[in-house]
Amino acid sequence: MANIKNDRYFLKKIVTDIEFIMKHMENIDENSFNKNELLIDSVMFRLIQISENSNRLSNQFKQNNSNVPWLAIKGLRNRVVHDYGNVDLSIIYNAVKNDVPLLYKSLIGIL
Repeated sequence: MANIKNDRYFLKKIVTDIEFIMKHMENIDENSFNKNELLIDSVMFRLIQISENSNRLSNQFKQNNSNVPWLAIKGLRNRVVHDYGNVDLSIIYNAVKNDVPLLYKSLIGIL
């Protein structure tokens, strides 16, 4: 029972971070994103948080929801954290515009 409660808690945190990203990126084109340091930092911080909280989900939860790209989430976090100054912003922008909304739909379906 504890894992179910913990999983739900961390899943809600992930969804909250995704909602933040989608809200603040809704009408932002790539050029505007690339010029906005505050937005870049905010989005990358939220992406890191999404990964950190996904790591806190139980293995059973991740196995039961294997359609979610857990390894890709972790991989993006590692690129952002370990090579922060050299991150290709077009990869971040495309992930936020294309992958994050799909992740959101998957996770909302689980909640």
